[in-house]
Amino acid sequence: MDNNAAAVKALELYKVNAKLCDPHPSKKGTASAYLESSAHSNSACSNRKMNHKDVHSVRDNFKDVNYLTEEKVYEILDICGEKEDYSPLIRVIGRVFSSAEGLVQSFRRSKPHTKEELKSLQGKDEDKDEDEKEAAACSATAMEEDSPASSSSSRLGEGSSGENDVQKLAPDEVSVDIEAVRRVYERLLSNEKIEAAFLNALVYLSPNVECDLTYHNVYSRDPNYLNLFVIVMENSNLHSPEYLEIALPQFCKAMSKLPLAAQAKLARLWSHYSAEQIRRMVETFQQLITYKVISNEFNSRNLVNDDDAVVAATKCLKIVYYANVLGGDLDMEHNEEEDEEPIPESSELTLQELLGEERRNKKGPRVDPLETELGIRTNDCRRPLIPFEEFVNEPLNEVLEMDKDYTFFKVETENKFSFMTCPFILNAVTKNLGLYYDNRIRMYSERRITVLYSLVQGQQLNPYLRLKVRRDHIIDDALVRLEMIAMENPADLKKQLYVEFEGEQGVDEGGVSKEFFQLVVEEIFNPDIGMFTYDERTKLFWFNASSFENEGQYTLIGIVLGLAIYNNCILDVHFPMVVYRKLMGKKGTFRDLADANPVLYQSLKELLEYEGSVEEDMMITFQISQTDLFGNPLMYDLRENGDKIPVTNENRKEFVAQYAEYMLNKSVEKQFKAFRRGFHMVTNESPLKYLFRPEEIELLICGSRNLDFLALEETTEYDGGYNRDSRIIKEFWETLHSFGEEQKRLFLQFTTGTDRAPVGGLGKLKMIIAKNGPDTDRLPTSHTCFNVLLLPEYSSKEKLRERLLKAITYAKGFGML
Repeated sequence: MDNNAAAVKALELYKVNAKLCDPHPSKKGTASAYLESSAHSNSACSNRKMNHKDVHSVRDNFKDVNYLTEEKVYEILDICGEKEDYSPLIRVIGRVFSSAEGLVQSFRRSKPHTKEELKSLQGKDEDKDEDEKEAAACSATAMEEDSPASSSSSRLGEGSSGENDVQKLAPDEVSVDIEAVRRVYERLLSNEKIEAAFLNALVYLSPNVECDLTYHNVYSRDPNYLNLFVIVMENSNLHSPEYLEIALPQFCKAMSKLPLAAQAKLARLWSHYSAEQIRRMVETFQQLITYKVISNEFNSRNLVNDDDAVVAATKCLKIVYYANVLGGDLDMEHNEEEDEEPIPESSELTLQELLGEERRNKKGPRVDPLETELGIRTNDCRRPLIPFEEFVNEPLNEVLEMDKDYTFFKVETENKFSFMTCPFILNAVTKNLGLYYDNRIRMYSERRITVLYSLVQGQQLNPYLRLKVRRDHIIDDALVRLEMIAMENPADLKKQLYVEFEGEQGVDEGGVSKEFFQLVVEEIFNPDIGMFTYDERTKLFWFNASSFENEGQYTLIGIVLGLAIYNNCILDVHFPMVVYRKLMGKKGTFRDLADANPVLYQSLKELLEYEGSVEEDMMITFQISQTDLFGNPLMYDLRENGDKIPVTNENRKEFVAQYAEYMLNKSVEKQFKAFRRGFHMVTNESPLKYLFRPEEIELLICGSRNLDFLALEETTEYDGGYNRDSRIIKEFWETLHSFGEEQKRLFLQFTTGTDRAPVGGLGKLKMIIAKNGPDTDRLPTSHTCFNVLLLPEYSSKEKLRERLLKAITYAKGFGML
């Protein structure tokens, strides 16, 4: 052992008030002091040539071991291996891992010592001989191994020392040696008997920990208490069947009681883990949730929300989720600025205010407290450590009663847990259902307010957002009406939409609105109008930077998109993903050019990767050129006097960043702000941002592009005398499956009012085929509001195909049957 190592051991002895030396140190006195200290701590070694049999006789039961280090575990393991009796090790593991105090003290990282400390310890005794060094080292080792937990726990109990230890740690660090814990688990878990000791210890440990966190506020007194959660979660067998019944549920309940600061610290710590380690923890909690869901019969009377194990595991999974976000590819800087003018609120009082109650969530949707504590948002993550989809639990989604869960979400009581507070575990279909309930309740609320005003103030009763439009002037009629509503009373936009086409008899139960949105989108995105540009290569639209339309027109388009979500209608809109990211508050960056403008992205990427001299070979400057509507070139300086600043190998990253900033943000700033303002007029109080990620917002607005008609066949219902085995039904599906892609889309448009599949695919579409009389020359008809196809019982398959094709090809307008 060298001087530094001996000094470290001596310093550790000093911390436990061991007698290090005589008042008048000498070579002999110092050695004697170490030996006396060694004897006082019941150490059995006075030199390194100690007989192993003597060690066995003293340490057979290891009753004095109340916390563990990696070295101690290996020592006990070696002794047990020689005797071929692992019961002493099993007893030690049971004692330490069932004690919160013992586990918190275990596997501590050795603290680094300053040069000054080492010099002060070595200054006067640099000439020590090897025997004295060995005696000191042996004494230190014995003291470290044999010091009872009482002394260590007394040190732990002293608030000042515990707090000082933690204060020296970074926000994402703990005092436990995680690598040592992993090595210990790797060696011990291969032994079945030892593994059982971990299991049984966890069963005893968890209730006590839950009690400590719930009633004794233990974490605030000793932040090192977090160590035990770190140590237990390193057990790679936690997801095995033996743990799922009792041990893991109890541990999850305890872990879910951690205060917010402790959860945030765990998330920061775990964010440094590898993707495989994050995935292991995710699988552990997912396994427990799935096991509990499958082994119980949850329904409207026995809610999954009331299962403590499922709720606790979901709360624990949230910590891992944010660790996954923190550990991913973060973009914290590029955030869209908030609207300078607040979105106008209704001048009318709300129903709650009329009844003397304050309005909930008046300033918009809630924000997760853990997200606030960590200072991040899910949308800040461009690429997580593992895909977000791995956090979704499908069995849970299948048994979740969303109407009840939404109620718990809105009421925000401590007694009832809502899975909408952990949206990462829900799939897009379930979240869409929650959003549907929120929108409907808001519509009903606005309707009640209107009725109340009509009674109190004698105003005209107008409980719906009514739009009466001419099919040939749909843009003029609709946008003018929406503009008036947005200026007079924006709250009316949150009423249920009711569309009427002038001269047509259709009653809007949803189908007329669907066609209205379809026609409006077709008109608005017509390149001839000039509000949006269309890229033939990507088939995507983008804001026209040189459009002659005023901001009000873009605001109205945002309102239309918001109304489509609010009224559960799917639009045939083709925006790049960056538009949805911008709607969620993130600016476009160079990476977003990959789908928004792939040609430009590839050019800039090649510029970044170019190995030669950029300045000499490419001769480009910080001035770029764009073309207006008429093809005239427009010059723009990315920096002041950009035409005089050459792009070099040193500043090319800045050039690429500025180029992307201009293309995706600055050039369309006016148009996009107006568009976003209109969108938020409808969705500002919705939980949309809280529940959905940008890619899910696109799915919500545009629906699924995958048209699986086999899934539609499986879920279709029959009425009026038809069933799955009817001849006409079998011929109908054979005919439909033989159609081309365009004909299938026409059929969807004819039957449902849109040619896109809903969120979750066609299997989530509830279509009904009803009998409409015997064989006839009449065409099939449909109720698009209810997705009902009225099909006569045609005499042959050929006639069925001919009549159906004619119906879907020439269908336009609404009438009364």
